[in-house]
Amino acid sequence: MFQLPNALWLNVSPALKKFDRALLKYLSQHTAIAQWEYSQTPDEPLSLEIALTLLHDYLKQRDRPLHLLGHSTGGLLALLYARRYPQRVRSLTLLSVGVHPAIDWQAHYYAQLQLLPCSRQRVLAQTITNLFGHQARPIARELIQILERDLDCSLSPHTLYRRAKVDPGGADVPLMACGAQDDLIIDPHLLQGWKTWLKARDRVWQCPGGRYFFHYFYPQLTGEQIIEFWNSLPAQTSHKETQLYPSSLS
Repeated sequence: MFQLPNALWLNVSPALKKFDRALLKYLSQHTAIAQWEYSQTPDEPLSLEIALTLLHDYLKQRDRPLHLLGHSTGGLLALLYARRYPQRVRSLTLLSVGVHPAIDWQAHYYAQLQLLPCSRQRVLAQTITNLFGHQARPIARELIQILERDLDCSLSPHTLYRRAKVDPGGADVPLMACGAQDDLIIDPHLLQGWKTWLKARDRVWQCPGGRYFFHYFYPQLTGEQIIEFWNSLPAQTSHKETQLYPSSLS
């Protein structure tokens, strides 16, 4: 029997989907969860606004607010949507999204590429170490290919010439920010920075390991924390219609 989703996972990085599967499998054992995907093509302008419009077209057809969650830029999109349409969001779970929410692995990669006198391949190899730790050469080569695809088709708002910024702060919905203790991209300082913005039901959770893709290495532990967060919420939460936080990029 078909069951309407209670939660929606946002993916705007098709090349990185494999790192989400174990967590989604765990969550699907506890609740009905759907996936919303967006793929950037070379012929399209890089625009979070386009993705937000398409996401709204999907969510406004739902008969009730959903739990939104996503990793990295998927989480950023969820945050921007919750700021704009809080009445349509049951809660917000952000994975590897710091208090300055536009920062992602690509922002670090382009900064390194601009500063270091190294080739693209050398910088990507160092990025693999930052994201996953030291890997055997065949695995590292495969991961570099994945990151190259992500540079080509993800919605990350960064380029070699410009790193985008999004105003810090949460949204007028219950929020959970998750990260890893050993993440070099969303380091503990960026994760703990959320505490300045927390509301009564909000929380910050730090995984003991796993770096940027901690949900891939610790899917059950991460899933248990997310389910506990959802279960801590009251049956219904009223949301204000007004937008409390700016959502413009600069």
